[in-house]
Amino acid sequence: MSIKLGDTAPNFQAKTSIGDIDFYEFLGDSWGILFSHPADYTPVCTTELGKTASLKSEFEKRGTKVLALSVDSVEHHRGWINDINETQNTSVEFPIIADEDRKVSDLYDFIHPNASATATVRSLLIIGPDKKVKLIITYPASTGRNFTEVLRVLDSLQLTANYSVATPADWKEGEDVIITPNIPTDEAYTRFPKGVNVVKPYLRYTPQPNK
Repeated sequence: MSIKLGDTAPNFQAKTSIGDIDFYEFLGDSWGILFSHPADYTPVCTTELGKTASLKSEFEKRGTKVLALSVDSVEHHRGWINDINETQNTSVEFPIIADEDRKVSDLYDFIHPNASATATVRSLLIIGPDKKVKLIITYPASTGRNFTEVLRVLDSLQLTANYSVATPADWKEGEDVIITPNIPTDEAYTRFPKGVNVVKPYLRYTPQPNK
């Protein structure tokens, strides 16, 4: 099946590096990140998982749980985690799914036959507490992910889920945001007491409302 933005993320049960899990139970009421890797003991994946582990406190601060996937076995995962911890000077504590039967990969469309018939591409999904898919980013196997961008998008998604705003190009936490077009300008002055900067009738900025 093909997963699209706004779809309900399918639930699944799987064996992982920390034991058997039910995906929905694992997430609970948290935000979630599910991301796939072509294989264990590969160089780019090693750096990605190490980077993710090093950002543990950043994900916790955002109420977000992380879950990785590779098509190798739990035993392979645990050996690889030792290498990741050693080479990346970190400690991988989040689960890595052992998807030997490709069940989860097929469920989430992580295998793209024109790229590889067996290896998963570097897909990353952000899933909201409502279990809806909020973001999909897919990289080729040769390109490592930008986790600064993942955190930036997560900040944007969490902000815009609670306020009638959108984030402009290159926005970062703490910067001004855009008032959504459905809010009339006269109402915007009331809704956003920190101030409204009207550049054009359709382009109106306000300081980040939760700061």
